[in-house]
Amino acid sequence: MAVQPEGTPCWADAMFADLDGAKSFYGEVLGWTFGESSSEFGNYTQAYADGKAVAAVVPPMPGQEGHSAWCLYLASPDAEATAAKIRDNGGETLMDPMQVGDFGTMMLARDPSGVVFGVWQAGTHEGFEAQAVPGAFCWAEVFTREPEKSDAFFPAVFPYSMVKMADEHVDFRLYNLGDKTVMGRMKMGDEFPPEVPPYLNVYFTVADCDAAVAKATERGGVLRFGPMTMPFGRFAALTDPQGAAFSVIDVNTTEGDVPKMSPVS
Repeated sequence: MAVQPEGTPCWADAMFADLDGAKSFYGEVLGWTFGESSSEFGNYTQAYADGKAVAAVVPPMPGQEGHSAWCLYLASPDAEATAAKIRDNGGETLMDPMQVGDFGTMMLARDPSGVVFGVWQAGTHEGFEAQAVPGAFCWAEVFTREPEKSDAFFPAVFPYSMVKMADEHVDFRLYNLGDKTVMGRMKMGDEFPPEVPPYLNVYFTVADCDAAVAKATERGGVLRFGPMTMPFGRFAALTDPQGAAFSVIDVNTTEGDVPKMSPVS
């Protein structure tokens, strides 16, 4: 069985051509420290926040050099069965389920609108050791230009129910597992340049959003949006020096009322 309920975001990693540069950048911006690179697994290197594993960085495998991007993994009790559901519902598998020692089984996939994500069937590696504390993952949103495709796909593959923002001017939904919200889905508007592909945006927690943005931009990151304060926290969207998009959020600085949501029939 999956350690986390099926469909729960459970891990994040990214490939970087300049691994030392990525470690330096995220070490400064998010306060990460890093373990030893595992040469047996392509120099996969875990990142830690206050001693707890929160993400990983890895150099690209030969032939996979290219644009860096964060990949969010969703928990599965059976990666092979999830792969079949992905294909049956119009998605594609980019990397078929592959066992990673006794750590678990991974796969990479793409939804029908182009959003890339990972699937993780836990073995000894159960996923995030901390969440929603400084340096750790706390939230994710599917950004897509074709929301109807994502909204049909993800609840067919994972046991999600959906609610939508009651504001008819904003196309935003929440994907829930039981009474727990695990991800958001936002329609990409004209503010996204056409060359930006659909993606799953990963949010990392920080103690001070503005200070994190300052550190990121001083070290070659690019501020894409914000900082902005919402009912859920003060956040900003960034791109790191190697082109990977991510967001930072201070969950303790909030403003305004939580928006009303309505069921999706």
